[in-house]
Amino acid sequence: MDKRHHRFETRAVHAGMSGLRESGAHVPPIDFSTTYPLPDVDNGGQAYEELATGHDLGPGRSAVYQRLWQPGVARFEDALADLEATEGAVAFASGMAALAACLIATATAGKPHVVAVRPLYGGTDHVLEKGLLGTTVTWAAADEIAAAIRPDTGLVVVETPANPTLELLDLAEVVAAAGDVPVLVDNTFATPVLQQPARHGATLVLHSATKYLGGHGDVMGGVVATTQEWVQRLRQVRALTGGLLHPMAAYLLHRGLRTLPLRVRAQQQTAQVLAERISAHHAVARVFYPGLPGQDPKGLLGTQLDGPGSIIAVELAGGYDAAARFTESCELIEHAVSLGGIDSLVQHPASLTHRPVSGPAKPGAGIVRLSIGLEHVDDLTDDILVALAAADALTSVDAAAMPTDAAHAARFADAR
Repeated sequence: MDKRHHRFETRAVHAGMSGLRESGAHVPPIDFSTTYPLPDVDNGGQAYEELATGHDLGPGRSAVYQRLWQPGVARFEDALADLEATEGAVAFASGMAALAACLIATATAGKPHVVAVRPLYGGTDHVLEKGLLGTTVTWAAADEIAAAIRPDTGLVVVETPANPTLELLDLAEVVAAAGDVPVLVDNTFATPVLQQPARHGATLVLHSATKYLGGHGDVMGGVVATTQEWVQRLRQVRALTGGLLHPMAAYLLHRGLRTLPLRVRAQQQTAQVLAERISAHHAVARVFYPGLPGQDPKGLLGTQLDGPGSIIAVELAGGYDAAARFTESCELIEHAVSLGGIDSLVQHPASLTHRPVSGPAKPGAGIVRLSIGLEHVDDLTDDILVALAAADALTSVDAAAMPTDAAHAARFADAR
């Protein structure tokens, strides 16, 4: 049977595994070599030239040096490209290294202007706002993209579902508005299990692989699934800047892909139940979750998205103080940054991941973000209800009788 017709779960298990059976192996070997033997001077020089300029490893060529090409990394890239329905992929040491390579590639090609739609992950927002990599940015709403594009626009950058409040964008509409400008979609929250942006016209699909792709909180990486032209451009940037993925990280990320569909769907099922259970709690001002009524106005679930995912944002009625008390009162759910792992995490975006975000684009100070793991839904419910009770008890106290922490108030004044 043609493997291209296998269903997603089957492809997740077998993608990137070609040639193993013939070599006598069942799982990919881990090659830690930093350098590779060169058969002769001419062959070595030609191989170096080809790899340093972003081309594939040619037959009979030496891999030369780990910074240029690595077999385990290549397997992970092939697997992710298969799942994202793209021509190829390029892996990096982190999600931010992957984003940086995209920005460097477009800036050095004479297209330094970026149109971006908020909200975005705080690190992405910060690097675009500061122009640290030679780009400039115009912030636009989704219906303002076309008007914001200039002759020097090299990328349109979006994230959907968006971090941290899960706004959804119609990718076909974004791509149409972008015209000839490549669209970069951060697909970290959805993963290829729930959304494959390239099928809707996106050119670059970015993942912080640290999150769901790895899935166990023990490996860091980033990857961009894209066209063959962009693969070559990004490989050149990676070769020159050294943002390579370590072989052990590549092994762990590739292994993570094999259980990705099972984890994502199980986590999503639990998140849906939790969002419904807490949405009517009197200590909650609002729950942000695409699976709740009214939060998918364009009807993207079931068309663009195969489900709402497993991230929930909760706005506490008591604002920052209640949000802080909530995060500190969770016991089963760990108070920590990151997301997408098998254990549930909670964090306060305005003070952590989105701390550098300026002005009205910063998430509200009363918002906490929950990444739902694989624990039993009733145990997670119990933990959340205890934390909500603690937050509610805090806000029921007469504000005039409460001590004022001037340092805290000043630090988060712009987020309140």
